[in-house]
Formats: sequence, structure tokens, C-alpha cells
Amino acid sequence: MGITFDRKTATRGQLRVLNLVTGLPPIVGAGALVIVLDARTWLDVLVMCTGLAAAVITFERWAAHDLFRVALPCLAVTVVVWPVGALWLHLPSAYYGLCVVGAHIVPRVPRYRRAAAVALVGYVAAVGGLHLALFGGELPGALVDYVMLPTGVTAVVAGFMFPNKRFYDVVQELEESREREAELAVARERVRFAGDLHDIQGHTLHVVKLKTALAQRLVRTDPARAEEELREIHALVSDTITQTKELAYAQRRLNLTAELENAKNLFEAAGIRVEVTREGDETGARVLLGQVLRETTTNILRHAQATEVRITLTGSGITIVNDGVRDDAPPELRGLSALRQRVVDDGGELTAERRDGRFITAAGWEGTR
Repeated sequence: MGITFDRKTATRGQLRVLNLVTGLPPIVGAGALVIVLDARTWLDVLVMCTGLAAAVITFERWAAHDLFRVALPCLAVTVVVWPVGALWLHLPSAYYGLCVVGAHIVPRVPRYRRAAAVALVGYVAAVGGLHLALFGGELPGALVDYVMLPTGVTAVVAGFMFPNKRFYDVVQELEESREREAELAVARERVRFAGDLHDIQGHTLHVVKLKTALAQRLVRTDPARAEEELREIHALVSDTITQTKELAYAQRRLNLTAELENAKNLFEAAGIRVEVTREGDETGARVLLGQVLRETTTNILRHAQATEVRITLTGSGITIVNDGVRDDAPPELRGLSALRQRVVDDGGELTAERRDGRFITAAGWEGTR
């Protein structure tokens, strides 16, 4: 989450810099131009600079996603500057600050945006019309300077900011989508880690349980054999600790040959006959095959009363068949269920079914990699 937050902050920072670089110079330049063209006295300059300052502050806070902290003060300033400029100082360009401020605020209003846009344009037109009503002047020129031009420019700028807001909404939605994808990736990795940890420790703990029970039975009748079983338990636990450390540091990679040898030893120790058949070269077999073999070995030792197990390895998969299937309901093989999705995600297929008194577990791919 910290990385996602940093990425989101960095993206917003980049957008803010881009907006300031591309938007601030035109706003300041156009504002300075209208001041130079319209202002005749220092009072004119002061009034119009006040409106321009409000416009610059509004734009800067808009770029920083902090608009509403300054929205009302800046809007109030420009709402006053326009009638002061038009009705008292006769400055037809005094609407400029209100045009910029209003155009940035209106699309961000939570509700009634269209009504707010109409009100903004109507206010600009009303002040200009009031100037005509009070002072008259050359009608065509005054109408253009105080009504048509201010109203038209304000309407165009405000209208442009509506799709601009939609653009930034899309950017935000994409950013949120990236956050959700990152969270899902983290969740998937945690599930994968939990599955691998189950493969290592669940398998080992079950074998330790079996060997401990065997050592307890042999401690009086065959102390040497019991001691050997305890040494194997110690070695098994030590190997599990090593594998857990490798898993924590993302260094673990199951060795299919080692898993096959381990499965044979476990089955033979439990008095189960094992037959291994290699059909083709399995050097291209996936790491998941080792996990399937390990999980199936644990399931057979835990849930079946097997006397015989057949393991068939091919260049594209593995099949494990065991007898000793109980007549009651089949066990809930949660480990294989979790592993099945990983096999499917890797382009393969994992099946586990009971057929003719035997249980068949098979994992295969169309071809090897």
C-alpha cells in the first residue's frame, strides 16, 4: 500500500507540474495583456491585478487538487472585481478573473453543475447588460465589449473545462484501477506463498507424525530402528526449516527427481509398494509437477489405506494411481483444490477422481516448455 500510495502521489505530482507548465503561462500572459490594453490608471491596474491574482491562485490550487480551500474567497473577489471594473472604472476586460475562476470551480461543484455554469455565464452577461443600461455608449461596440465578448469567452472557457474534468476523472479511475490490481497481485502472492508453505510444512508434519508413532512402537522392541527413525525426523525437520527459509527469500524451486525419491521412500516406509514408470523425457516438466506429487503423496498417506501406488511420468505430465480408497465419501482434498487453479493458470489441467476402487490424480500440459 505504501508503494501504491507513493506511485499515486508521484502521478499527481507529475500532472500538477504539467498543468502548471502548460496552463499557468497562458493565464498570466492573457491577464497581463488585457491589463496593458484596458488599464488607464493605477487604480485600474490594481483592480484588474486583483482579479488576475485570484485567477492564478485558483489555477494553482486546482492543479494541486486543493481547489475548494480557496474557491469561495477567489470567487468572491472576482465576483466583485467584474462589476467594479465594468460599472465604475469602465473596464470591459475586468471579467477575465471571474472567467478563469468560475470555469475551474463550476465543473467541480458536487451537484447542479449545469445550473452553476448557466448562473456564471448569466451573471457575466447581466453585469455587462447593466453597464449598457446605465451608460449606453455606442451600442454595437459597447454590446460587443461588455456583453457578447465577456459572455461568449466565459461560456467557451467553462464549457472547455467540463471535458477537461472528465479527462482527469478518467486518469483517477485508471490510477484507482492500478491500485486495485496491485492489491490483487499482493493477495494472489500471499495465497501462493500460503500454498507453498502448506506444501512444505503440512507434508513434513504429517510424515513426522507417522515416523514419531513408529518410533514409539519400536523404542522397546527395536531401539536401533527407533533411533534411526528419530534421526530421520531430525533431518526432515532440518530440511523443512531450510526450505521454509528458501521460500521466504523466494529461492525455493522444487526438484521433481528429489520429490520422486522422497515419495518412494515414504511409501516404502509405510509398507506401500511403489511402481515408477518414465514415458519419455520429463526434463521439461514444470515445477508444479513436483508440487502435485508432494501433495498427492501426503493425501495418500493421510486419507487412503493404500497397498500399491503407480507413478507415471511423461514429458507433459504426471499420473499417480493408488488403491485403498475408502468406501465412504471422498475426502476434501483442499491442497489439490488450491493447486488446481495454479496448474490451470500455468496452462495445464489437474484432475483427481475415484474410479474402480482406485484414486487417480493427474496433471498434464499440452506440451513441455
